[in-house]
Amino acid sequence: MFSLAGRSALVTGAGNGIGAAVARALADAGAAVLVSDLDPTSAAVVAAEIVARGGLAQSCALDVRDEEQARHAAGQAAALAGGTLHIVVNNAGAISPAMFSKMTGEQFDLVMSIHVRGTFTVSQAALAYLPDDGTGRIINVTSAAGLVGTIGQVNYSAAKAAVVGLTKSLAKELARRQITVNALAPLAATTMTETVRTDEKLAALTLARIPLGRWAQPDEIAGAFVFFASDAASYITGQVLPVDGGTVI
Repeated sequence: MFSLAGRSALVTGAGNGIGAAVARALADAGAAVLVSDLDPTSAAVVAAEIVARGGLAQSCALDVRDEEQARHAAGQAAALAGGTLHIVVNNAGAISPAMFSKMTGEQFDLVMSIHVRGTFTVSQAALAYLPDDGTGRIINVTSAAGLVGTIGQVNYSAAKAAVVGLTKSLAKELARRQITVNALAPLAATTMTETVRTDEKLAALTLARIPLGRWAQPDEIAGAFVFFASDAASYITGQVLPVDGGTVI
């Protein structure tokens, strides 16, 4: 039920962190993976790691806000499986934290454009290549910040909440094509959480809100993506799955 043999996947923001772990996990399950990232060098490194492990992977540079780049990436990923793109993972993200009174419009727009416009742009580009046979998957990445809010990140929280709404609406719209659309809300030790993890006070406050009492490693998060991509999740759509040690209960 969890085999992805014969299927292709496009993972954005896959040059490091959760995205890289997801790309490796999908490849381990049998998928041919296009590793995309704003930094083409980091994407190429991850793709090379997958190939060295016996998997099939290519890489490309991708600014998820750029429609032309998104169309090119979707086509390249589809070519890995004879012209069909089965799995899209919208993982690319960025943060620009500030207290609301000091946050600039540029900071707000930057985070919103990458998370919301980026998810929209890549998903729309992939639409022409997604199959109607029940194997088509769009998997978006949201956050506890989008479900319960967080201090100092109004832009990020707003963006991630918008991803939830986009996921649910798109799930209803694409159900007629048997394409499922779900979201995960992960929490892991990555570069995006480094500022919190390395600040003694913030780290203590964050860990106090995690019932399991620790940060996950990216590889611990990746299995949930494989599940949503697989036949085991063929009858699940429009859902948000927190993978956060119990932070959102």
